[in-house]
Amino acid sequence: MKIFENFNYQIGVDLGTVNTLVYLKGSGIIVSEPTIIAINNKTGQIVAVGAEAKRMLDRSPQHITVVRPIQGGVVSDFEMTGEIMKHHLEKLKNGFFSRCGLAVLAVPSNMTEVERKSAEDVLLSAGVSKVYLVEIPIAAALGANLPINEPTANMIINIGGGTTEMAIISVGGSVTSRSLKVAGDKMNEDIIKYIKDEFHLAIGEPTAEEIKIRIGSAITVDEKLEMTIRGRDLSSGLPKEVMVKNSHVRLAITKSLKTIADAARGLIEECPPELVGDILEKGIYLSGGGSLLRGIERHIEKETTVKTNLIAEPQTCVIRGLGDIVEDFDKYERMLASQARPREVTL
Repeated sequence: MKIFENFNYQIGVDLGTVNTLVYLKGSGIIVSEPTIIAINNKTGQIVAVGAEAKRMLDRSPQHITVVRPIQGGVVSDFEMTGEIMKHHLEKLKNGFFSRCGLAVLAVPSNMTEVERKSAEDVLLSAGVSKVYLVEIPIAAALGANLPINEPTANMIINIGGGTTEMAIISVGGSVTSRSLKVAGDKMNEDIIKYIKDEFHLAIGEPTAEEIKIRIGSAITVDEKLEMTIRGRDLSSGLPKEVMVKNSHVRLAITKSLKTIADAARGLIEECPPELVGDILEKGIYLSGGGSLLRGIERHIEKETTVKTNLIAEPQTCVIRGLGDIVEDFDKYERMLASQARPREVTL
């Protein structure tokens, strides 16, 4: 009934492998938390969600399990993902009748119908009435203020935690796109393996992430970057401390960086000739947290021979794009309808 519409709020959701962001219409980004949840195995109760749960990663006792329920951009644990969304949506309620009437959800471009349904059902089960899906590159391009509705090429690469999404967009849709399971998490795995092989030291994911952020780079840098790390000596089983340099990190992630650059080059090769000319003129745009790796834009530019631009505040680019849709839904409704049929719950 129309009388109840004023009690419904509308949101954009970037349910990422690493972080969950929620945009509330009229208020902006109101949730930015790690996509992690901690569960007490004995009681089944939720111990922590988000940043508090992340602090427990690789540091929790046996009776507490820390879960990352999104893997490679896909829901791998439906129940835990639902609990995370319920936790965040509960914060938005400001009255008895208040519920989420509409949500716009960003998803990888190569999801199967089963994976799309699972992502939609997470939000529907959390109390959302209707769910629209938007491919991540489309949302990122909107967040970057690219003219995606014009008949000109807009090439964007979003390097997230679980996936790297890239697409060439024109007239409101993807002309060609690719989705890779190579992104921030894969680089962390590369660093863990390299440290194990090179220094015979076992480290956890949080340490690998810190190494990547503090001293990682995609190209040779002039400044001296190094840091001391601590872990378990694989020979003695005792604590050990080693010094890691920027060159070590670059060597560790070389293969992953090459995979991303090769995919970008392949995407351009698949593109119609007229649009290739547009790409050469306008360049490639980078978004996502992974694009903050030092020099990655110069690395991709060298490999593709196309000017590559880093978007301002790349970590929030996708959720800003979803926010644009939520704030002016009528403007984008036709574009949304062409991507996927919305799922809804009848009350």
